[in-house]
Amino acid sequence: MARGKGEDGPHPVDRHVGRRVCEKRISLGYNQSDLGRALGLTFQQIQKYEKGTNRISASKLWDIARFFKVDVGYFFQGLGAAQPGMAEDGQPAFEHDFPATRHTIEIARMAPRLTARQQKLALDLIREMADRPGAD
Repeated sequence: MARGKGEDGPHPVDRHVGRRVCEKRISLGYNQSDLGRALGLTFQQIQKYEKGTNRISASKLWDIARFFKVDVGYFFQGLGAAQPGMAEDGQPAFEHDFPATRHTIEIARMAPRLTARQQKLALDLIREMADRPGAD
């Protein structure tokens, strides 16, 4: 069993941190090979980090944060402190199983520039397209 895997796959925190690395890498215009070279790793290792399959060590996360010029805490943003079963209010854990692609990141980055009406129209369009059978 790989270090980052539990009974149901990678630990949610490892997946979250990996996704944040992936999102930041894409938003800065780097590919996995670029990040790997900067850290002395292969693109395959970066791939495993981003999926949460392999845990990122504290020192490697520090190196990644320095390369991206962000605080280490950046990678934990959006992750609730309470995990399921530990929260008194019963809030579900943060879910983000959508694929982080250049397109999804660009949509998220551009959405705040739209008026509230334009955002609603864009959301309606995306929902309609996502619900259509055979949507790619």
